[in-house]
This record gives sequence, structure tokens and C-alpha cells, in this order.
Amino acid sequence: MDDRRSRRSGRARSGGRPGSHRTQDGGGSVNSTEDLHARVALTWLTEPGTRLVHRLVGRLGPVATLDLLLDGGAPDETLRAAVAARRHAGDPRAVAAEAVALTDRLGARIIAPPDDEWPAPLGDLEGLVLPGASRKVDRETAPPLCIWVRGGWPLGEVLDRSVAVIGARAATGYGVHVATELGYGLADREWAVVSGGAFGIDAAAHRGALNAGGVTVAVLACGVDRPYPMGNSALFDRIAETGLLISEWLPGAEPLRPRFLIRNRVIAAGTRGSVLVEAAARSGAAQTMHRAIALRRPAMVVPGPVTSALSVGAHELLREYDRTRLVTGLAHVLEEVGRIGADLAPPARGADRPTDVLDDEAAMLRESMPRRGAIGADALAARAGVPVRTALRKLALLEELGLVTRRDDGYALTRPQSPKG
Repeated sequence: MDDRRSRRSGRARSGGRPGSHRTQDGGGSVNSTEDLHARVALTWLTEPGTRLVHRLVGRLGPVATLDLLLDGGAPDETLRAAVAARRHAGDPRAVAAEAVALTDRLGARIIAPPDDEWPAPLGDLEGLVLPGASRKVDRETAPPLCIWVRGGWPLGEVLDRSVAVIGARAATGYGVHVATELGYGLADREWAVVSGGAFGIDAAAHRGALNAGGVTVAVLACGVDRPYPMGNSALFDRIAETGLLISEWLPGAEPLRPRFLIRNRVIAAGTRGSVLVEAAARSGAAQTMHRAIALRRPAMVVPGPVTSALSVGAHELLREYDRTRLVTGLAHVLEEVGRIGADLAPPARGADRPTDVLDDEAAMLRESMPRRGAIGADALAARAGVPVRTALRKLALLEELGLVTRRDDGYALTRPQSPKG
């Protein structure tokens, strides 16, 4: 364990410097501070995930996109109205400058594409299409414009070997136990554990990873300076020290309900796969799984008691989607997300028994033994339907294995010894 912590600490020191906001283009040149400020302003002006804004940034760049929106030139009436409404709350450029300064004071950093630390898999959100999407949170699922990070680990490297463990807030003891075991096991195998920091399954997965001395990432739906829920403050402090707190929202941003649903797409896209431990019929965690399935990420479900309301959502995912996989422990999860041929789960089987080595004739002889008393070799051979010579040979094997005992009046089943004391 000490060697693993040492390697992790070495990699953590190679991460982005807290307070550093520079981004690099593909040729290695540093983008201007103006570009990053524009991304922050756009994030505040329009909620993360807005597809039209993402497309405009890709075509015009962040500075020109901000100018266009502030001039009232958004090519969509809904977006124009949203921008106009938000501008009543302040000047976007001034808000961005204040957010960047506050980020420095927090010892956090802002990363944006194509920075070396940026998680490339988030780009898959460009093609995310959810069947039957009618709500805004199900349509506006574009990649983030930028991400706030607290912690020394390089985000892209951490997420490249990560698994999301998610589930119900009002978790049962069974769910908490399973999530803790998965979090510990994944971290012990040097996989980062990603979750949302909520009560219940999320917190259990985070704590399991921390107890293993591993890395865990909390993806927040509010500013990195005010993690929610407050009841998990001590947990968030531990995560910030040894793992990562990340968010798409500016410092000070409140944990509004829709933001949790917007945040879930980052959990689904940024990880190698997602494991759902418990979920009711209507569940934000199940919504994360729908995104993972649409992104063709491994989507894994831990089964629960059929009598539990907190297993209904999990079981429905297994019934509805062929691409979901039932997993019952760490070995199954690693087989889904690990390297081909290197992380196969061993087949499930019970403990070895002495009778496992018996061939058909020896097994038949043992089954033909009387439950009480002894029987001669000739009578036993006739009862089992095998030749006497074969019976004698197999009885010698059964005696050697301790399954039968030879007595003066024949052979008898060996009785298990009662434990002493």
C-alpha cells in the first residue's frame, strides 16, 4: 500500500498548479487569458451544456461568441432571452474576472480544452442524443466550456482510469456496504472512484476509496468552494486533500436542483464505466446511467432484493437495456472496464469439496452407502451396479479421502467430528 501511495503522490505533483489557468492549443502555444475569461463569462451567462453556445465557441472562438451574445446576436430567440435576463444580474466580464480571482484565492484552478489536463472523453458529449428527450436537461448535453478543479491530481489522467459508483441517497445498509466495498476495491487496484458527493451510495463509494488510500473525484453541482450537502463537509475536505473536487459552475454557485441533472452527463462521459448500486423508480442516478448507455460506456447494475423499493430503478434498467450488465462485485466491474484478457472475472463457484475429485463409479459407491451402519464390499458393489474389483479399488480411494471407514463388518460412511469446546 505504501508503494502505491508513493506512486500516486508522484503523479499528483505532476498535475496542474493550483491557481493556474493557462490553456494550450494543439501546437503547444498558450491561449490568452481573454479566451479563458470569455469561457467563464459564457458559463455564467448560459448554463453549462447549452449546445448552441458550444457550437458557436467551436466555430468563432470564446471571445467572439461572448461578443456576439452580448450584442444581442444569438441565432436563437430562447438563447437571446436567457442572455438578456442574466445580464440584469451583472456584467459577464466583471463576473468572470471576479471568479478567476476567487479561484486563485481558493488554491483551485480552471482548465479548458485543449489543455493537456482536459479529459478528452468529454468530447463524446457532442454526439450525445437521448431518445425521446423533451426536457431541457436532456437536450442541452454539450461538453463543458471549462471546469474548476480543487486538488493536485491531473484531471485527465485520473479520469482515464476511473469508474463511477452511483446510487440512491436514501440507501439501505445493503447498498452502503456494496458501494463501500466497490470503492475500496477499485481504489486498491489503482482505479479512481468518481461520484457526486451526495449522501448514501455516493458518500459510501468515496469513503471506500479514501479508506484504501486511493483517489476519488466528487463531481459537484455547485461551486468548488461550497460543496453540497453540508453534512458531508468533512468528506469533501478529505477529497480535496487527496483527490479532486470538480465543477462546471463558478465559485459561489448554488446547488440548484436542475444542476444535479446537468452535472450527471460529466460523470457518465468522463469515466470508463458507471456502476449503479441502488436506485428507486425515479432516480437521478438512473438518469446518469441513461447517459452512459447512450454514450456506449459500460453500464453496470448491482442487483438488489426484489422486495426493496430502492432496487426497482436498478432492475428496470437491466430489463429495458440489453447493454446493461449485471455485476455482483469488483471482479465483474474490472472485467467490464479493464484491459481485454487481463481483468477477466473468475467463474463463480463454491468452496472445494473432497467429493469434487470423485469419478462416476466412486461417487455412485459413496451414494449407495447406508446412512447408518456398515455394508460389505460385495453387497455395496451390487447396490451400486459396479464390479466387485472396481468397488474395492474405489473404496480404497474413498477411505484415503476420509469419506468412508473400513470396519470389521464392512464399510461405513465417515461421520464428521463434532467441534471441540
